Amino acid sequence: MNNNFLSGFAGRLRSAWNVFLDRDPSDEFKVKGAAYSRPQHRPRLTYGNERSIIGAIYNRCAVDVSTLKIRHARIDDNDTYLETIDSGLNQCVSTAANIDQTNRDFIRDLVMSMFDEGVVAIVPVDTSVSLVNQNAFDILSMRSARIVQWYPHHVRLNIYNDNRGEKEEITLPKSKIGIIENPFYAVMNEKNSILQRLIAKLNLLDSIDEQSGSGKLDIIIQLPYVIKSAARQQQANERRKNLEAQLKDSKYGIGYADATERITQLNRPAENNLMTQIEYLTRMLYSQLGISEAILSGTADEKELLNYYNRMVEPVVSAITGEMKRKFLTKTAITQGQSIVHFRDLFSIVTPERLADLSDKLTRNEIASPNDMRAAIGWRPSKAKGADELRNRNLNQSLDKPIDATDKPIDVTDELNRVNKSKGE
Repeated sequence: MNNNFLSGFAGRLRSAWNVFLDRDPSDEFKVKGAAYSRPQHRPRLTYGNERSIIGAIYNRCAVDVSTLKIRHARIDDNDTYLETIDSGLNQCVSTAANIDQTNRDFIRDLVMSMFDEGVVAIVPVDTSVSLVNQNAFDILSMRSARIVQWYPHHVRLNIYNDNRGEKEEITLPKSKIGIIENPFYAVMNEKNSILQRLIAKLNLLDSIDEQSGSGKLDIIIQLPYVIKSAARQQQANERRKNLEAQLKDSKYGIGYADATERITQLNRPAENNLMTQIEYLTRMLYSQLGISEAILSGTADEKELLNYYNRMVEPVVSAITGEMKRKFLTKTAITQGQSIVHFRDLFSIVTPERLADLSDKLTRNEIASPNDMRAAIGWRPSKAKGADELRNRNLNQSLDKPIDATDKPIDVTDELNRVNKSKGE
Protein backbone atom coordinates (compact mmCIF):
# COMPACT_ATOMS: atom_id res chain seq x y z
CA MET A 1 0.00 0.00 0.00
CA ASN A 2 2.80 2.35 0.85
CA ASN A 3 4.55 1.70 -2.49
CA ASN A 4 1.32 2.37 -4.41
CA PHE A 5 0.73 5.57 -2.45
CA LEU A 6 4.29 6.80 -3.04
CA SER A 7 4.19 5.99 -6.75
CA GLY A 8 0.83 7.74 -7.14
CA PHE A 9 2.04 10.76 -5.22
CA ALA A 10 5.21 10.95 -7.33
CA GLY A 11 3.10 10.78 -10.49
CA ARG A 12 0.94 13.67 -9.33
CA LEU A 13 4.02 15.70 -8.61
CA ARG A 14 5.42 15.04 -12.08
CA SER A 15 2.18 16.17 -13.75
CA ALA A 16 1.46 19.10 -11.41
CA TRP A 17 2.32 22.77 -12.00
CA ASN A 18 4.28 24.66 -9.37
CA VAL A 19 4.46 28.43 -9.24
CA PHE A 20 8.03 28.37 -7.96
CA LEU A 21 9.39 25.79 -10.42
CA ASP A 22 7.66 26.78 -13.66
CA ARG A 23 9.74 29.86 -14.36
CA ASP A 24 12.83 30.92 -16.22
CA PRO A 25 15.80 30.70 -13.81
CA SER A 26 17.33 33.73 -15.52
CA ASP A 27 14.36 35.82 -14.32
CA GLU A 28 15.36 35.28 -10.71
CA PHE A 29 17.55 38.39 -10.59
CA LYS A 30 15.77 40.48 -13.19
CA VAL A 31 14.31 43.77 -11.97
CA LYS A 32 10.52 43.77 -12.29
CA GLY A 33 10.22 47.50 -11.62
CA ALA A 34 10.44 49.76 -8.61
CA ALA A 35 9.88 47.87 -5.34
CA TYR A 36 8.30 49.32 -2.19
CA SER A 37 7.23 47.94 1.15
CA ARG A 38 3.75 49.46 0.71
CA PRO A 39 1.47 49.70 -2.35
CA GLN A 40 2.06 53.01 -4.09
CA HIS A 41 -1.33 53.19 -5.82
CA ARG A 42 -3.23 53.75 -2.56
CA PRO A 43 -4.32 57.33 -1.81
CA ARG A 44 -2.43 59.30 0.82
CA LEU A 45 -4.49 61.80 2.80
CA THR A 46 -2.96 65.24 3.30
CA TYR A 47 -3.21 68.10 5.77
CA GLY A 48 -3.35 65.73 8.75
CA ASN A 49 -6.74 64.29 7.78
CA GLU A 50 -5.58 60.73 8.39
CA ARG A 51 -4.94 61.43 12.08
CA SER A 52 -8.33 62.82 13.03
CA ILE A 53 -12.04 62.10 12.82
CA ILE A 54 -11.99 63.52 9.28
CA GLY A 55 -10.28 60.39 7.96
CA ALA A 56 -13.03 58.24 9.50
CA ILE A 57 -15.74 60.35 7.85
CA TYR A 58 -14.00 60.16 4.46
CA ASN A 59 -13.59 56.40 4.72
CA ARG A 60 -17.19 55.77 5.81
CA CYS A 61 -18.65 57.77 2.94
CA ALA A 62 -16.23 56.28 0.40
CA VAL A 63 -17.09 52.73 1.46
CA ASP A 64 -20.83 53.44 1.22
CA VAL A 65 -20.47 54.97 -2.24
CA SER A 66 -18.46 51.94 -3.41
CA THR A 67 -21.29 49.58 -2.41
CA LEU A 68 -23.58 51.04 -5.09
CA LYS A 69 -23.71 49.21 -8.41
CA ILE A 70 -22.46 51.27 -11.37
CA ARG A 71 -23.17 49.85 -14.81
CA HIS A 72 -22.73 50.72 -18.49
CA ALA A 73 -26.34 50.17 -19.51
CA ARG A 74 -28.92 50.80 -22.17
CA ILE A 75 -31.97 52.89 -21.25
CA ASP A 76 -35.16 53.91 -23.02
CA ASP A 77 -36.60 57.36 -23.65
CA ASN A 78 -37.91 57.49 -20.05
CA ASP A 79 -34.45 56.69 -18.60
CA THR A 80 -35.67 53.22 -17.63
CA TYR A 81 -33.01 50.54 -17.36
CA LEU A 82 -33.25 47.95 -20.15
CA GLU A 83 -30.03 45.91 -20.14
CA THR A 84 -26.35 45.94 -19.23
CA ILE A 85 -23.88 46.44 -22.08
CA ASP A 86 -20.94 44.05 -22.10
CA SER A 87 -18.03 46.43 -22.67
CA GLY A 88 -14.61 47.17 -21.29
CA LEU A 89 -16.01 50.19 -19.48
CA ASN A 90 -18.62 48.01 -17.79
CA GLN A 91 -15.92 45.55 -16.74
CA CYS A 92 -14.01 48.41 -15.10
CA VAL A 93 -16.99 49.64 -13.05
CA SER A 94 -18.42 46.21 -12.24
CA THR A 95 -15.48 43.81 -11.87
CA ALA A 96 -11.93 45.21 -11.94
CA ALA A 97 -10.73 48.71 -12.79
CA ASN A 98 -7.04 47.81 -13.16
CA ILE A 99 -4.47 45.21 -12.21
CA ASP A 100 -4.34 46.42 -8.59
CA GLN A 101 -7.94 47.39 -7.80
CA THR A 102 -11.37 45.86 -8.00
CA ASN A 103 -14.29 48.06 -8.95
CA ARG A 104 -15.06 48.81 -5.30
CA ASP A 105 -11.44 49.59 -4.46
CA PHE A 106 -11.28 51.98 -7.40
CA ILE A 107 -14.46 53.85 -6.41
CA ARG A 108 -13.30 54.06 -2.79
CA ASP A 109 -9.93 55.41 -3.93
CA LEU A 110 -11.71 57.89 -6.20
CA VAL A 111 -14.01 59.23 -3.47
CA MET A 112 -11.26 59.44 -0.83
CA SER A 113 -9.04 61.44 -3.20
CA MET A 114 -11.94 63.68 -4.21
CA PHE A 115 -12.79 64.51 -0.60
CA ASP A 116 -9.15 65.16 0.26
CA GLU A 117 -8.13 67.23 -2.79
CA GLY A 118 -11.50 68.73 -3.75
CA VAL A 119 -11.21 67.45 -7.33
CA VAL A 120 -9.99 64.18 -8.85
CA ALA A 121 -9.47 62.79 -12.35
CA ILE A 122 -10.48 59.44 -13.87
CA VAL A 123 -7.85 58.47 -16.43
CA PRO A 124 -8.41 55.68 -19.00
CA VAL A 125 -5.01 54.00 -18.88
CA ASP A 126 -5.50 51.14 -21.35
CA THR A 127 -7.83 51.75 -24.30
CA SER A 128 -8.68 49.88 -27.50
CA VAL A 129 -7.30 52.70 -29.69
CA SER A 130 -5.29 55.87 -29.14
CA LEU A 131 -6.83 58.00 -26.41
CA VAL A 132 -5.51 61.26 -27.87
CA ASN A 133 -6.06 60.72 -31.59
CA GLN A 134 -9.47 58.98 -31.55
CA ASN A 135 -12.83 60.15 -30.23
CA ALA A 136 -14.43 56.70 -29.86
CA PHE A 137 -12.56 54.13 -27.78
CA ASP A 138 -13.28 51.29 -25.39
CA ILE A 139 -11.73 51.56 -21.93
CA LEU A 140 -9.87 48.48 -20.71
CA SER A 141 -8.49 49.88 -17.43
CA MET A 142 -8.69 53.14 -15.49
CA ARG A 143 -7.13 54.83 -12.47
CA SER A 144 -7.68 57.88 -10.34
CA ALA A 145 -5.16 60.72 -10.62
CA ARG A 146 -4.34 63.93 -8.77
CA ILE A 147 -4.47 67.14 -10.79
CA VAL A 148 -1.31 69.16 -10.19
CA GLN A 149 -1.68 71.86 -12.84
CA TRP A 150 -4.49 73.32 -14.92
CA TYR A 151 -4.36 74.54 -18.53
CA PRO A 152 -7.18 75.89 -20.73
CA HIS A 153 -7.78 72.54 -22.48
CA HIS A 154 -5.37 70.18 -20.70
CA VAL A 155 -4.43 69.14 -17.18
CA ARG A 156 -1.19 67.93 -15.64
CA LEU A 157 -1.79 64.70 -13.71
CA ASN A 158 0.09 62.74 -11.10
CA ILE A 159 -0.86 59.11 -11.71
CA TYR A 160 0.45 55.67 -10.76
CA ASN A 161 2.18 53.81 -13.60
CA ASP A 162 1.64 50.09 -13.00
CA ASN A 163 4.30 49.20 -15.58
CA ARG A 164 7.10 50.94 -13.69
CA GLY A 165 5.58 50.73 -10.22
CA GLU A 166 5.81 54.43 -9.42
CA LYS A 167 3.87 57.64 -9.86
CA GLU A 168 4.51 59.87 -12.85
CA GLU A 169 3.25 63.18 -14.22
CA ILE A 170 1.57 63.30 -17.63
CA THR A 171 -0.48 65.89 -19.52
CA LEU A 172 -3.81 64.88 -21.09
CA PRO A 173 -6.72 66.78 -22.70
CA LYS A 174 -9.70 67.52 -20.48
CA SER A 175 -12.09 66.08 -23.06
CA LYS A 176 -10.64 62.56 -22.76
CA ILE A 177 -10.56 62.16 -18.96
CA GLY A 178 -13.18 62.47 -16.25
CA ILE A 179 -12.74 65.44 -13.91
CA ILE A 180 -14.94 65.15 -10.82
CA GLU A 181 -15.31 68.03 -8.39
CA ASN A 182 -16.43 67.39 -4.85
CA PRO A 183 -20.16 68.27 -4.56
CA PHE A 184 -19.42 69.38 -0.98
CA TYR A 185 -16.42 71.53 -1.92
CA ALA A 186 -17.81 74.58 -0.07
CA VAL A 187 -18.16 72.53 3.12
CA MET A 188 -14.97 70.43 2.91
CA ASN A 189 -12.28 72.07 0.81
CA GLU A 190 -12.78 75.85 0.92
CA LYS A 191 -10.04 77.63 2.85
CA ASN A 192 -12.31 78.77 5.69
CA SER A 193 -14.96 76.05 5.45
CA ILE A 194 -16.40 74.22 8.43
CA LEU A 195 -14.27 71.13 7.87
CA GLN A 196 -11.03 73.11 7.48
CA ARG A 197 -11.77 75.03 10.67
CA LEU A 198 -12.43 71.74 12.44
CA ILE A 199 -9.11 70.33 11.18
CA ALA A 200 -7.28 73.41 12.49
CA LYS A 201 -8.92 73.04 15.93
CA LEU A 202 -8.11 69.32 16.04
CA ASN A 203 -4.46 69.99 15.17
CA LEU A 204 -4.32 72.61 17.90
CA LEU A 205 -5.80 70.11 20.38
CA ASP A 206 -3.18 67.54 19.33
CA SER A 207 -0.37 70.02 19.99
CA ILE A 208 -1.76 70.75 23.46
CA ASP A 209 -2.00 67.02 24.20
CA GLU A 210 1.63 66.55 23.12
CA GLN A 211 2.71 69.29 25.49
CA SER A 212 0.73 67.73 28.33
CA GLY A 213 2.32 64.33 27.76
CA SER A 214 5.86 65.56 27.20
CA GLY A 215 7.01 64.55 30.71
CA LYS A 216 7.29 68.08 32.14
CA LEU A 217 6.61 68.50 35.87
CA ASP A 218 5.05 71.97 35.57
CA ILE A 219 6.06 73.19 39.04
CA ILE A 220 6.79 76.68 40.42
CA ILE A 221 9.44 77.31 43.10
CA GLN A 222 8.88 80.25 45.46
CA LEU A 223 12.21 81.38 46.91
CA PRO A 224 12.50 83.14 50.31
CA TYR A 225 13.76 86.39 48.80
CA VAL A 226 12.63 88.99 46.28
CA ILE A 227 13.98 88.44 42.76
CA LYS A 228 14.38 91.83 41.14
CA SER A 229 18.09 92.43 40.68
CA ALA A 230 20.26 90.60 38.18
CA ALA A 231 22.23 88.92 40.95
CA ARG A 232 19.07 87.51 42.55
CA GLN A 233 17.80 86.26 39.16
CA GLN A 234 21.09 84.49 38.52
CA GLN A 235 20.88 82.93 41.99
CA ALA A 236 17.32 81.75 41.28
CA ASN A 237 18.35 80.18 37.95
CA GLU A 238 21.17 78.32 39.65
CA ARG A 239 18.72 77.02 42.26
CA ARG A 240 16.34 75.85 39.51
CA LYS A 241 19.13 74.08 37.62
CA ASN A 242 20.25 72.47 40.85
CA LEU A 243 16.78 71.07 41.50
CA GLU A 244 16.50 69.83 37.89
CA ALA A 245 19.83 68.05 38.22
CA GLN A 246 18.69 66.40 41.47
CA LEU A 247 15.54 64.99 39.88
CA LYS A 248 17.28 63.95 36.66
CA ASP A 249 20.30 62.23 38.23
CA SER A 250 18.36 60.59 41.05
CA LYS A 251 17.45 56.93 40.52
CA TYR A 252 13.90 57.43 41.79
CA GLY A 253 13.49 61.10 40.89
CA ILE A 254 13.87 62.49 44.43
CA GLY A 255 15.18 65.93 45.29
CA TYR A 256 15.35 68.21 48.31
CA ALA A 257 14.29 71.79 49.01
CA ASP A 258 15.03 74.34 51.71
CA ALA A 259 12.55 74.75 54.56
CA THR A 260 11.91 78.35 53.49
CA GLU A 261 11.18 77.41 49.85
CA ARG A 262 7.68 76.71 48.60
CA ILE A 263 6.93 74.41 45.66
CA THR A 264 3.59 74.58 43.79
CA GLN A 265 2.55 71.73 41.45
CA LEU A 266 0.38 72.64 38.41
CA ASN A 267 -1.88 69.59 38.13
CA ARG A 268 -3.61 70.68 34.89
CA PRO A 269 -3.15 73.33 32.23
CA ALA A 270 -5.21 76.48 32.11
CA GLU A 271 -8.76 75.81 30.92
CA ASN A 272 -9.97 76.90 27.48
CA ASN A 273 -13.06 76.41 25.35
CA LEU A 274 -11.27 74.49 22.60
CA MET A 275 -13.20 71.25 23.15
CA THR A 276 -16.50 73.13 23.11
CA GLN A 277 -15.60 74.69 19.77
CA ILE A 278 -14.64 71.28 18.35
CA GLU A 279 -17.94 69.76 19.42
CA TYR A 280 -19.85 72.66 17.86
CA LEU A 281 -17.95 72.43 14.55
CA THR A 282 -18.44 68.65 14.49
CA ARG A 283 -22.20 69.02 14.86
CA MET A 284 -22.24 71.67 12.13
CA LEU A 285 -20.24 69.41 9.80
CA TYR A 286 -22.58 66.48 10.43
CA SER A 287 -25.62 68.62 9.65
CA GLN A 288 -24.08 70.03 6.45
CA LEU A 289 -23.14 66.57 5.14
CA GLY A 290 -26.31 64.81 6.26
CA ILE A 291 -24.57 62.29 8.52
CA SER A 292 -24.70 61.60 12.24
CA GLU A 293 -22.84 59.70 14.93
CA ALA A 294 -25.30 56.84 14.47
CA ILE A 295 -24.20 56.53 10.83
CA LEU A 296 -20.56 56.19 11.82
CA SER A 297 -21.28 53.78 14.68
CA GLY A 298 -23.68 51.62 12.63
CA THR A 299 -26.74 52.14 14.84
CA ALA A 300 -28.76 54.38 12.50
CA ASP A 301 -32.37 53.48 11.72
CA GLU A 302 -34.01 53.40 8.28
CA LYS A 303 -34.96 57.09 8.29
CA GLU A 304 -31.44 58.21 9.18
CA LEU A 305 -29.94 55.94 6.52
CA LEU A 306 -32.40 57.18 3.90
CA ASN A 307 -31.52 60.79 4.70
CA TYR A 308 -27.81 59.94 4.59
CA TYR A 309 -28.04 58.20 1.21
CA ASN A 310 -30.13 60.98 -0.32
CA ARG A 311 -28.05 63.90 0.98
CA MET A 312 -24.52 62.48 1.04
CA VAL A 313 -24.08 59.34 -1.05
CA GLU A 314 -26.37 60.10 -4.00
CA PRO A 315 -24.77 63.47 -4.96
CA VAL A 316 -21.31 61.89 -4.93
CA VAL A 317 -22.20 58.85 -7.07
CA SER A 318 -24.25 61.02 -9.44
CA ALA A 319 -21.21 63.27 -9.97
CA ILE A 320 -19.11 60.19 -10.83
CA THR A 321 -21.61 58.58 -13.22
CA GLY A 322 -22.51 61.90 -14.83
CA GLU A 323 -18.89 62.69 -15.65
CA MET A 324 -18.28 59.17 -16.96
CA LYS A 325 -21.28 59.48 -19.26
CA ARG A 326 -20.20 62.92 -20.46
CA LYS A 327 -16.57 62.00 -21.22
CA PHE A 328 -16.49 58.26 -21.95
CA LEU A 329 -19.62 57.92 -24.13
CA THR A 330 -19.88 59.57 -27.54
CA LYS A 331 -22.92 61.56 -28.65
CA THR A 332 -23.87 58.71 -30.97
CA ALA A 333 -23.77 56.21 -28.13
CA ILE A 334 -25.92 58.45 -25.93
CA THR A 335 -28.40 58.87 -28.79
CA GLN A 336 -28.57 55.08 -29.07
CA GLY A 337 -29.62 54.85 -25.43
CA GLN A 338 -26.28 54.11 -23.77
CA SER A 339 -25.69 55.56 -20.32
CA ILE A 340 -23.82 55.09 -17.03
CA VAL A 341 -26.33 54.31 -14.28
CA HIS A 342 -26.13 53.37 -10.62
CA PHE A 343 -28.34 51.21 -8.42
CA ARG A 344 -28.68 50.85 -4.67
CA ASP A 345 -29.74 47.68 -2.87
CA LEU A 346 -32.90 48.85 -1.13
CA PHE A 347 -33.16 45.67 0.92
CA SER A 348 -29.72 46.01 2.53
CA ILE A 349 -31.06 48.28 5.29
CA VAL A 350 -34.30 46.35 5.90
CA THR A 351 -34.77 44.07 8.89
CA PRO A 352 -35.94 40.45 8.29
CA GLU A 353 -39.40 41.23 9.69
CA ARG A 354 -39.74 44.25 7.42
CA LEU A 355 -38.38 42.28 4.46
CA ALA A 356 -41.09 39.63 4.83
CA ASP A 357 -43.79 42.33 4.78
CA LEU A 358 -42.25 44.02 1.73
CA SER A 359 -41.97 40.70 -0.11
CA ASP A 360 -45.66 40.03 0.39
CA LYS A 361 -46.68 43.50 -0.80
CA LEU A 362 -44.38 43.50 -3.84
CA THR A 363 -45.46 40.05 -5.06
CA ARG A 364 -49.14 40.60 -4.25
CA ASN A 365 -49.25 43.84 -6.23
CA GLU A 366 -47.41 42.18 -9.16
CA ILE A 367 -44.32 44.39 -8.84
CA ALA A 368 -41.85 41.55 -8.30
CA SER A 369 -41.92 37.80 -8.80
CA PRO A 370 -40.96 35.27 -6.09
CA ASN A 371 -37.62 34.66 -7.79
CA ASP A 372 -36.95 38.40 -7.80
CA MET A 373 -37.39 38.46 -4.04
CA ARG A 374 -35.28 35.33 -3.59
CA ALA A 375 -32.49 37.02 -5.53
CA ALA A 376 -32.77 40.09 -3.30
CA ILE A 377 -32.45 37.90 -0.20
CA GLY A 378 -29.50 36.01 -1.71
CA TRP A 379 -31.24 32.69 -2.31
CA ARG A 380 -31.08 30.63 -5.47
CA PRO A 381 -34.01 30.95 -7.93
CA SER A 382 -36.80 28.47 -7.52
CA LYS A 383 -37.65 26.06 -10.34
CA ALA A 384 -41.26 25.77 -9.25
CA LYS A 385 -43.98 26.50 -11.76
CA GLY A 386 -44.97 30.16 -11.73
CA ALA A 387 -41.93 31.32 -9.70
CA ASP A 388 -41.10 33.89 -12.39
CA GLU A 389 -44.69 35.06 -12.94
CA LEU A 390 -46.07 38.44 -11.89
CA ARG A 391 -49.43 37.60 -10.33
CA ASN A 392 -51.29 37.88 -7.07
CA ARG A 393 -51.00 34.52 -5.35
CA ASN A 394 -53.70 35.37 -2.82
CA LEU A 395 -56.31 34.99 -5.55
CA ASN A 396 -57.50 31.55 -6.70
CA GLN A 397 -56.58 30.85 -10.30
CA SER A 398 -57.12 27.80 -12.49
CA LEU A 399 -54.11 25.52 -12.46
CA ASP A 400 -54.84 23.85 -15.78
CA LYS A 401 -55.22 27.15 -17.69
CA PRO A 402 -52.07 29.15 -18.18
CA ILE A 403 -52.13 32.84 -17.43
CA ASP A 404 -52.48 34.92 -20.58
CA ALA A 405 -52.14 38.67 -20.53
CA THR A 406 -54.46 38.88 -23.59
CA ASP A 407 -57.43 37.32 -21.75
CA LYS A 408 -60.42 39.61 -21.47
CA PRO A 409 -61.49 40.69 -17.98
CA ILE A 410 -64.44 38.82 -16.48
CA ASP A 411 -67.76 40.69 -16.32
CA VAL A 412 -69.16 40.01 -12.83
CA THR A 413 -72.80 40.56 -13.89
CA ASP A 414 -72.58 38.13 -16.81
CA GLU A 415 -70.89 35.56 -14.61
CA LEU A 416 -73.63 35.77 -11.96
CA ASN A 417 -76.35 35.44 -14.59
CA ARG A 418 -74.62 32.38 -16.02
CA VAL A 419 -74.35 30.74 -12.57
CA ASN A 420 -78.04 31.45 -11.72
CA LYS A 421 -79.15 30.10 -15.09
CA SER A 422 -77.21 26.89 -14.56
CA LYS A 423 -78.80 26.47 -11.10
CA GLY A 424 -82.29 26.94 -12.53
CA GLU A 425 -81.69 24.26 -15.14
